Amino acid sequence: MTTISYRTADVNGFKIFYREAGSPQAPKLLLLHGFPSSSHMFRDLMPLLADRFHIVAPDLPGFGQSCLPASGHSFEAIAAVIDRFTEIVGLDRYAIYVFDYGAPTGFRLALRHPERITAIITQNGNAYEEGLSEGWNPIRAYWEDASEANRQALKAFLRPEATIWQYTHGVPDTHTVSPDGYSLDSFYLARPESEAIQLDLFGDYKSNVALYPAFQAYFRTHRPPLLAVWGKHDPFFLPPGAEAFKRDIPDAVIRFFDTGHFALETHATEIAAAIRDFLPR
Repeated sequence: MTTISYRTADVNGFKIFYREAGSPQAPKLLLLHGFPSSSHMFRDLMPLLADRFHIVAPDLPGFGQSCLPASGHSFEAIAAVIDRFTEIVGLDRYAIYVFDYGAPTGFRLALRHPERITAIITQNGNAYEEGLSEGWNPIRAYWEDASEANRQALKAFLRPEATIWQYTHGVPDTHTVSPDGYSLDSFYLARPESEAIQLDLFGDYKSNVALYPAFQAYFRTHRPPLLAVWGKHDPFFLPPGAEAFKRDIPDAVIRFFDTGHFALETHATEIAAAIRDFLPR
């Protein structure tokens, strides 16, 4: 059951590409990637878990092989599409694995349908102000003043060298990072339609920060089992963001790894083992 299938789903006329592995009768696990990646980031993790779980990993709208929306570039719109996607592919109750942009997407799903979420694994998926580093300062400037100059400044995050830096910063031995991930991400970012989508999402990320209190209230009220697997050298999401989950979910399990933002590039085996220990059969 470790074979990975590559499929597409029609979500109200919108194509969502996804990877799928494991028995449909097994406990369900939804994997949600972040910026600037795609479900490709889970290529090493899925085979390590497919014997235990039914795994579904979509490309978010505007990313990877999924459709690139012409307008409505917001996290609320992304969450709405993924919410309907889960229903179309038959995920009635599922654990979520959230990373980076996948976190505000997955946490929105939890707010909408708390009864569907069986557990949360967060890999550098933030929900607390103290988790945001100074690396967000150029994006914060755009939140405060949506000028053309501030928008143009954010194009630096879309350059290939910036993507490589995201993959390698904080990794003790950068020779352990495959070029496949950042090369594919750079290919997708270079599409003409991608620039407007990504710049709009940088601006809309402030809507996620505004929802942090609601996410935290969900954690306190529903106490989902939560495992944080965090690259401790992440330049965007700091370790205090992982530790903060214990404020609202005292039984949360927090694990730090000696790596950067894209922890699965270097620690997929260790993270898979942590998930297998954490999630019930």
